[in-house]
Order: sequence, then C-alpha cells, then structure tokens
Amino acid sequence: MIKEWRKIEEAGVTAPLGFRAAATRCGLKTAGMDLAWIVCDGEANVAGVFTTNLVQASCVRRNKKLVPSGNIRAVLVNAGNANACNGDQGDEDNETMASLAAQCLNIPSDQELTASTGVIGKWLPVERIEKGVMELMPKLARGVQTDAEVARAIMTTDTRPKLIAYSCRSDSWEGELVLGGVCKGSGMIAPNMATMLCFLTTDAVIDPSLLQKALRSAIAKTFNRVTVDTDTSTNDTCLALASGRGTAMISEGRESYADYAEALERICLYLAKEIARDGEGATKLVEVCVRNANKEEDAERIAKTVAESPLVKTALFGNDPNWGRILAAAGRSGVIFNVDDTDILLGEIPVCVKGRSVPFDEKAANRYLMGKEVQITINPHNGETQASVWTCDYSYDYIKINAEYHT
Repeated sequence: MIKEWRKIEEAGVTAPLGFRAAATRCGLKTAGMDLAWIVCDGEANVAGVFTTNLVQASCVRRNKKLVPSGNIRAVLVNAGNANACNGDQGDEDNETMASLAAQCLNIPSDQELTASTGVIGKWLPVERIEKGVMELMPKLARGVQTDAEVARAIMTTDTRPKLIAYSCRSDSWEGELVLGGVCKGSGMIAPNMATMLCFLTTDAVIDPSLLQKALRSAIAKTFNRVTVDTDTSTNDTCLALASGRGTAMISEGRESYADYAEALERICLYLAKEIARDGEGATKLVEVCVRNANKEEDAERIAKTVAESPLVKTALFGNDPNWGRILAAAGRSGVIFNVDDTDILLGEIPVCVKGRSVPFDEKAANRYLMGKEVQITINPHNGETQASVWTCDYSYDYIKINAEYHT
C-alpha cells in the first residue's frame, strides 16, 4: 500500500521527471493564452480514453489510431476551436497541426498527438497555430509557472485553471513516484468519458498496456462519475504519458500495480471534482452518494440520475431542501429498490426516513445547502455497495453562458 503522499504545491504536468511544457497566445480565443505543448524528453508510453459521442473531432479520430502504438513524444493542445465537424479539411488541418509541431522536435508526425477544444464547426486557422508553435519551441521548460500557464491555455468557459501533482512512496517500488495532471472542463459535461481535456504524466516505468488498464479503471470511478449538464462532447480526450525516467517500476499482478492504480485514481478524482466544482454558473460542488445498494452499478445509476436532474439541481441553487425531487429522481433511475426502506440525508440531516417525511430543521438544512460543498446521501438499505457521482447546481448564469457561447 502507499505509505506516503505529498502534494507538490502549484505543480502540474512537468512535475514528473522527463517532461517539459509551454503555453502561448496564438489568437484562437478572444483573450488569453490558447495554445499549449506538453513534451517528453524521450519516448513516453501512452494510454488514452476518448469521447463516446458518435460525432468525433479530427483530433480524437487521429489520436485513437495512434495511441495503440504505445509511445509518443508530445501533445499539442489548442483552445477556442474544436476543429470538429469540418470534414476532410478538418482532418487535413489537424494533421498539419501535428506535422508543424513534429518538425520542430525533429520527430515523426505520428509521435505528436493533438487535442482541441472550443466552438464546433469553425475552420481551424492553421497559420495561427504555426506561428504559435514557433513561439512555444524556445519556451519549453519545467516548473510551476509553466504548469499554471498550460492549465490556463487549455481553458474555455472554465473560471480557473485545474492542475495537480503528487509524489508518493510505497514498499512495492523503489524511491519516489511522481504524477502530474492538468484538465479543462466546465460545461458540456456528462458521464461516459466526462466532457473535458485531461493530460496526466508520470515518471513511472510502466508498460503501455498496463498504463491503459490503470487509466480506464481510474476514469470509470472518477471522470465518468462527473456530470454538469448531461451533454457529452465531440472532443473528450484523456491521455496518460509515462516517461520511465523515475525509479518506480510497475508490474502487473504485483502490489506495485495496485498502488499505482490507487495513485492514478486519486489524481483523477481530484481533477474530476474540480470540473464539477467549476461547472458553468455553479455555486457549489455536490456529491450524490448512494450507500448500501444491491450492486455498485445500481448505486452509480441512481446517483447519476439524481445528479443529472434539473429539478434537483435548481433546488440546490435555491438552497431548498426539497427531498421529494431527490427521491423521485432515484425512482426513475430504472433501478429496483424498496422506497419504503429508503432514507435521504442532506449532509448529516435526515430529511426522509423509510420513504416518508420526518420532522427536521428546515432552516438548518437551508444553511447547509448554502455551503460550497454539499453531500446528498441516498440509502436504499438493500445491499453493501456504494458509489458517488459529483455534480453542481444549475444557476441563472448557466443559461446565460450557454445562450451566448457561440456569439
């Protein structure tokens, strides 16, 4: 088991050995940096998980072909333009974007991945990307300032950058293992590869197939349990890169893999919760936890249904302890449970016991819901498993942001 965790303050993707990064403005967004580059000093083993939407951006389709090769050198990321639904021209522009970056690093273009986020259906101004890449090349560096700039450069409607880095130790490997991560996501967020871009780095020595296994496992319990508005994007991408420059060797069937999988899940959970916390127009992070369910998939399904309910989310914005909306949402989840055995709590306050109203301090419940973090617990008392889904409330600003997004 992992015996020591240490958060590396303000650090992100360059914290592990072997990674450099840079960010700049090339004019795709109306303001701020909008082009980032994450580069490994040598070949990095790679794993990836992508959107389940049938409509997929050019970068997603290309990455899905290249990731199974097992190793890459770099990822070039732009914000402000999704380069999705642009047909053959979109594919050509994405390939040009990759080739421009690869030429600067003197590597084959199939070792350069790309990622895009922003408005769908607009042509990608490749000439701006080219200018930006030339500016990025001499800026490639390590450090917290670089990590923060990368986090800002990939933002769209996000209100703040999202990045994290940890070092950890275990008796199952030698020395220190470091993981870093950065992500963006605020709107168009739904489970089944939550809508986002996410880039994870580590200096562990780990086989690509094992890295893929660990990534899929981590995403299933983190990013796939985040929802803001039930919309799954065309550009969802999560890439994990391992430089192999550290001393921690991860082997399948041994404790080292279990410990590494735990570490990766921990960093993914932090970033997933940051996405929910920063949901478009959100005023609070909400955890919907289903306890004592018959099966984990039942618990997850109930939690997702409640977390996605517009009636529940608007009540949360109004700090209204309207537990009837929660129970009604659980009841339409498709999971069979006994309503007459079901309890609901807001924080530590029981508001529904055995499917019935109970006296509770409504003012205290209202005050609790005013907090920045809120937990809803649903207990059907028909098993021993549990699952959580993270979401946020629906505010007036969510409508405003999305009504004006394109214009």
